[in-house]
Amino acid sequence: MQFQVPQFLEIEDKIFGPFTFREFAYLAGGAGLCFVLYKLLGLFWGAIPMLLIAGFSLALTFYKPNNKPFINMIEAGFKYFSQSKLYIWKKHAGKTSPPAPLLSGEGGQRPGEVMTRLNGSRLRDLAWSLDVLDLSKNKERQL
Repeated sequence: MQFQVPQFLEIEDKIFGPFTFREFAYLAGGAGLCFVLYKLLGLFWGAIPMLLIAGFSLALTFYKPNNKPFINMIEAGFKYFSQSKLYIWKKHAGKTSPPAPLLSGEGGQRPGEVMTRLNGSRLRDLAWSLDVLDLSKNKERQL
């Protein structure tokens, strides 16, 4: 028995001519607010607010940055400005402190520090071996 699998779930239906219901609601809402402002303030005093509302309504309807609805960008901006920020790293204004002096009794090493000397070819060999080891582990996990 075969079942029909729905496809294109992200595409909204065009209900009002070339507009979806959401796009039509943005246009109708913007036109309604412009009409209310025209009746309350008149054409002279209401021209600038009507232009702002009409521009915002048109942007909500037609402007799609990165093929996403403009309302998603507005929502992300609102969340960014309304939520508290977490700062992990802050640069100090002064100079950085010098490293701790080496201890003389431990062969010139700091506690917990392992001294190894890597020249260019040894470093390339080490990086290559790590890449090969990672690839072999990933292949074993896939099998």
